[in-house]
Amino acid sequence: MGSSRYRRHRLSRERVGLAGEGSNGHPGARLLGAGRLLEPSRAVRRSGGIERRKRKRCAKRACGVTLRQAARNESARPYEPEKNPAIRRLTAGAIKRRKGKTLFPIATAYDAPFGQFVEQAGIDVILVGDSVGNVVLGFDETTPVTVESILYHTQAVTRGTTRAHIMADMPFGSYQVSNEDALRSAIRLVKEGGACSVKLEGGRDQAERIRAITGAGIPVVGHIGVTPQTAGLGPGFKMRTHRDRLVDDARAIEAAGAYAIVLEVVDHEISREITEMLSIPTIGIGSGPHCDAQVLVLHDILGMYPHSPKFAKRYAEVGKLATQALAAYAREVREKTFPAS
Repeated sequence: MGSSRYRRHRLSRERVGLAGEGSNGHPGARLLGAGRLLEPSRAVRRSGGIERRKRKRCAKRACGVTLRQAARNESARPYEPEKNPAIRRLTAGAIKRRKGKTLFPIATAYDAPFGQFVEQAGIDVILVGDSVGNVVLGFDETTPVTVESILYHTQAVTRGTTRAHIMADMPFGSYQVSNEDALRSAIRLVKEGGACSVKLEGGRDQAERIRAITGAGIPVVGHIGVTPQTAGLGPGFKMRTHRDRLVDDARAIEAAGAYAIVLEVVDHEISREITEMLSIPTIGIGSGPHCDAQVLVLHDILGMYPHSPKFAKRYAEVGKLATQALAAYAREVREKTFPAS
């Protein structure tokens, strides 16, 4: 009788200890087992209750605790926007209806985090420009950028945004050869990349391409003035002042079905005239204050590089801040102050 009582008593203590071990090793879970000896019946009763409560509590918290612990150990990642099917992206038609009513900003973006930052700032038109070649990919010009590059970056920006209208640049060589090539490239940018519309450079000479693309139901933005893809073949990036040529190009692009047109480094008075003349919005970059919208390259807005075009305003000095932060990190690693012991 005594030995049986002892075995039950020992069993109760082991059960109490096991209940503690099942709760991620929390030191308080062993207090009942490590404290004074309990009466067998009471110990069994209390250990069983603890075990059940522990299992229930762990079941409730296991997922959340795991996620929180994982989040603390993961590298930083951007906020993932909620994909609400009721939320629609701004359409080309809605942008066109802004003509003469609301001045609106446009910024470039090339990846999901900066796409989110742009959208959260209240900018609802994002250009995935072939300027990615200069500011992200390390090229001296935009000519080497391929359709695959624009596709990759358009997909990233699309994943990081929910409401913004995503305008994708058609890179050099993707539309110049034929209407079929132009349409094929535009379809890929919309179907695979998630773009809402495409932009291509050129005036009257590209009107046929614009008709082919818009004929397939894809909205197009024209681009005249300085055209970076072919700037090396002409007067470079000097301000365009040939009024008659610019006016004719703008009219041809509108007639071909474009819903908007970029005026890059165009004389300010000519920009005013074109803006007043057209029924579609004009998007200025270095072309004065009279356009319906303004667009700037993200890296120029943020001051990420030492030099920016003279027409661009630097609203921050992110490049300097990033260098300072990285230098502080490197210094602490070398001085063995990071990570803390």
